[in-house]
This record gives sequence, structure tokens and C-alpha cells, in this order.
Amino acid sequence: MSAENLGRKARVRKLIGRIKSDKMDKTVVVEVMRYKMDPVYKKYIKERCRYKAHDETNEYKTGDRVEIIEHRPLSKEKRWKVSRLIERPALAG
Repeated sequence: MSAENLGRKARVRKLIGRIKSDKMDKTVVVEVMRYKMDPVYKKYIKERCRYKAHDETNEYKTGDRVEIIEHRPLSKEKRWKVSRLIERPALAG
């Protein structure tokens, strides 16, 4: 470890997205939407990425808006962990 890295902590990546699937045990699929400028037309286009995130207690449901943080690999595709709930959708009824 070099001298300049001793007092420094690695920055944890955080993303905010909406849960698209909660059908797996202890795993949710989170869809993160970003807006990216098109290089030719100079218009912003939606870009979506889907991440599998760890949900230990199966408390988050489809439609919830959550924050995920980067984590060590937990399985072949799971490298994220749900850190907190931001909002729940209003119940239709």
C-alpha cells in the first residue's frame, strides 16, 4: 500500500432506481434510469441499466424506489446491496 493511500477511503458507488422484480429469494432487480446526450442529435435520451441487488429480509417490493450501494460479489451477477428505501408507490384503490 502506498503512502498517499493510507489516510484515504475508497468512495462507495451509490445509485437510485426502481425495483422491477422481487421474485427471487433475497434478490431484487433494480432498474436505474440515466439521461445521456446523443452525440449526433444533441438530445437527451433515456438509458436504463438493470442491476441485481441483495435484499436480506425480502422487505422491498416491485415499484419501490431504493438506493443501492456497491458491494463485494455475492453471486455470479450480484454485486450490489439495497441500502435504503426512498419511497413506496401509492396504493391504488
